[in-house]
Amino acid sequence: MAEMTIPVEPMIPAASSHDRILNAAKRLFASQGYEATSTMAIARLAGTSESQMMKHFGSKEGLLEAILDQGWKSMAPALKNIITMPDGSPKLLAMLDLVLKTLNEDPDLKELFLLEGRRIRREGRHVVLSPGYIEFVRLVDDVLNNMKQAGMLRPEVSPNAVRSAIMGMTEGMLRDQILSRRRGEFPADYSDQDFRMLFFACLQGATIRAPKATPSPRAKAKSKARPKQRRK
Repeated sequence: MAEMTIPVEPMIPAASSHDRILNAAKRLFASQGYEATSTMAIARLAGTSESQMMKHFGSKEGLLEAILDQGWKSMAPALKNIITMPDGSPKLLAMLDLVLKTLNEDPDLKELFLLEGRRIRREGRHVVLSPGYIEFVRLVDDVLNNMKQAGMLRPEVSPNAVRSAIMGMTEGMLRDQILSRRRGEFPADYSDQDFRMLFFACLQGATIRAPKATPSPRAKAKSKARPKQRRK
């Protein structure tokens, strides 16, 4: 069954043609699809010309990359606080929460991240990898590499493999939610709490639990000397 076309409301004028083009393209790419959206339609909705769009972004693909990059960079202020946390699972969970919050607050961006941003283009040789995404991956890798050096990760597990596992799982779950919204028969009935539980479970499988502290001889002696209470 063909999907319904989502009506596009007129844009509220933004401060610059650059921003208007970004906003118009994000709305059209998410509602109509990247391939089905023409540069003429973007320029018309943005109230500018195709030549201005090409001047700012070079191509339609360059425009998509700029939208995705803007989304990742919007997380930068909150990431500054997160990166000061000690390296470990709580820090990675905080990064997950930030991504979920950002995407849940911007459904158009969520669709582009998870559908158009992972689609192979240029005859199967190119996937859009924005600088902001690459930087986010680097931050996750830094945390995991530091955990590895601190003996917190299993020695036989690659930090890159852990990153691919946790990020791939998150992307897959988010993508299924979008499919569920578009096609009601596709089951994806879970919450952000489910994300956190499974994310943490995946991390637990790759981390080494801290050994229990061995009591000192003095503590053992005190424990033996302490009279046992009789059960009533």
